[in-house]
Amino acid sequence: MNPYKKFLAAKQIKLAESGLPIKPSKLNPLLFDFQRDVVSWALRKGRAALFLDCGMGKTVMQLEFAQHVPGDVLILAPLAVAQQTVREAEKFGIKAQYSRTGKKGKITVANYEMLEHFSAADYEGIVLDESSILKSFDGAFRNQIIEAFAQTPFRLACTATPAPNDYMELGNHSEFLGALSRTEMLSTFFVHDGGSTKDWRVKRHAQADFWKWVCSWAVMMRRPSDLGYPDRDFILPEMEVHDISIEQVTPTEGMLFAMPAATLQERRQARSGSIDTRGEEVARLVATKPTESWLIWCNLNSESDEAVKRIPGAVEIRGANSREEKEDRMLKFSTGEIRVLVTKPSIAGHGMNWQHCSNVIFYGLSDSYEDFYQAVRRAWRFGQKNKVNCYIVTSSNEGAVTENIKRKERDATQMAEEMVNNMHELNKREIHGGPRRGTVPYATRIEKGQGWEMQLGDAVELTRDLPTESIHYSIFSPPFASLYTYSASERDMGNCRTHSEFYEHFRFLVTDLFRVMMAGRLVSFHCMNLPKSKERDGVIGITDFRGELIRMFEAVGFIYHSEVVIWKDPVTAMQRTKAIGLLHKQLKKDSTISRQGIPDYLVTMRKPGENPERVTHTNESFPVSLWQKYASPVWMDINPSNTLQRKSAREHEDERHICPLQLQVIQRAIALWTNPKDVVLSPFAGIGSEGYMALQEGRRFLGFELKESYFKQACLNLKAAKSKTVQMFEEELDNEESA
Repeated sequence: MNPYKKFLAAKQIKLAESGLPIKPSKLNPLLFDFQRDVVSWALRKGRAALFLDCGMGKTVMQLEFAQHVPGDVLILAPLAVAQQTVREAEKFGIKAQYSRTGKKGKITVANYEMLEHFSAADYEGIVLDESSILKSFDGAFRNQIIEAFAQTPFRLACTATPAPNDYMELGNHSEFLGALSRTEMLSTFFVHDGGSTKDWRVKRHAQADFWKWVCSWAVMMRRPSDLGYPDRDFILPEMEVHDISIEQVTPTEGMLFAMPAATLQERRQARSGSIDTRGEEVARLVATKPTESWLIWCNLNSESDEAVKRIPGAVEIRGANSREEKEDRMLKFSTGEIRVLVTKPSIAGHGMNWQHCSNVIFYGLSDSYEDFYQAVRRAWRFGQKNKVNCYIVTSSNEGAVTENIKRKERDATQMAEEMVNNMHELNKREIHGGPRRGTVPYATRIEKGQGWEMQLGDAVELTRDLPTESIHYSIFSPPFASLYTYSASERDMGNCRTHSEFYEHFRFLVTDLFRVMMAGRLVSFHCMNLPKSKERDGVIGITDFRGELIRMFEAVGFIYHSEVVIWKDPVTAMQRTKAIGLLHKQLKKDSTISRQGIPDYLVTMRKPGENPERVTHTNESFPVSLWQKYASPVWMDINPSNTLQRKSAREHEDERHICPLQLQVIQRAIALWTNPKDVVLSPFAGIGSEGYMALQEGRRFLGFELKESYFKQACLNLKAAKSKTVQMFEEELDNEESA
């Protein structure tokens, strides 16, 4: 395989299998079929994530995974879930031990908070139980786990709720497994829509490849039938939600009358002002079923105090309790020793299996749908034998908090369905085998006209086929690293995970550009420096993209010849990008963050040697006044809208920007640095802007383009370049061919 083919193969994004080929039939017979198949797949992968709904057996699946890892395995779990995991292991004949001191066995289970007592180097495998809990820790702890186990051969992450719209959470899992870092994931598959730092969305053309990549390391199931298995015992029981609104006549602080809360602060005040009346209702509900278990979720400490005071035998778990106290009370509720448990979702909302309880009360309800979902799923899960009654007790003054949660629930359900729809066929092929989609098809084609030729294909390979020293001048706008990506092809230089991968790809082209250029002649590239963002790069700043390109050209032998700055309106840039450094309000906060706009550049490089065909001008064709304008290091008069129309070249999956180079810039460069009939090359021809102006200036044009829709539009634009100058040029070419 030649170096370029080897590089392209490495660009294909899929987590390589690095585990053990253990057949499902060799796994614990007590597991359901879907559980054995998924564990077999995870062991084969070596590093995998299981996104399975509550009650589908994640605990036993991670234990069986750990059982077959060749070496010791550490399972990290939320508080009290660790002890529950050890008990679950006993049911399936698996030996696991709970540890808080660093003592280890074949399978060691510990709480996340005890990680400091364990050394990652002692383990061949690491399992994160309820891995979505990582986002509730600070970033330093998340990074500590990712970095500590970066070299651990076997890694498994298990959670019920990777929020389908929370791509940062998918990024956390990908980074833990060593698939892609969060930054690489964003630059490869996502585009930032401005405004909010959370406005990341999957690039339209990259959606299929994004989910294909996710399915190379993750399985998502809400129920067995998502992957083609019978649901049987995995059908959720009925759950009835009872909305109980307590009429509050006491006005909220600062109001003459009791009014529905309009702000978060007013909502908190309304909750605080109704603790007594809501507490009375909570106690009344519990008294209706005096022998059954009750799980009461609070939002405020004062709610928890009130519930314990009003309900006989109620036991509270709060943040001030020691780890031992929290763990002991959770386990006693599991065994029925405690009948009524009062706590917060942030304390006990993850991981516990409380199917024995079918009565859930939300004494206090926050605006977090995830907290609500996790809390209610402690009881409403596969394995629950009874109808679950969920009571939401709010004050009439709290406003639409319940409706807000229900709206988020509808959105989350829809997004989860979309995620499953995107993943289930790919997951089935991954787990059951079958045909897999290969890389994006690669097509080539040539179309010619009078004075021009367009070639569909990879610029690197097409440039490699050109004769040595056959090009008079080259002008183009290269892909701006991964800022804009036009296709899902690994041949697309914009389709790169990192800047370094782009530079490695681009270097193949620059090397052959040096060979095909005539001695003493020029290459001009249009570029801009690239903004950095916290989400993608970790800092807000600017990447010296222009400087990196110059150094790349110099490294293969070109001489840095000249450059011109092309002025861009900072107001337009601010309106389009909402960049914090350009916002006027930032001056009032801290003007050290404020910056100037980012201009375009036309950088020109020269191949060493004596030019065999000098480019000369006359006073008539190039008067002093025109030369003075061209010689200015800053061009202030370039119209950014003076580009070839591009609507007909756009596909449904294209992003909002296709980088057409301004026609004035192309015209000036071609007029200044080429002779009539010279061959002008654009290895990134796009919709044909450089060729259009080359023909209008009486030059010949050779263009390469990878994306077929752009190739077709470029051919149409080149055919339409029928100025009087072009017509005269065509007549001259016809005469030459006849002679």
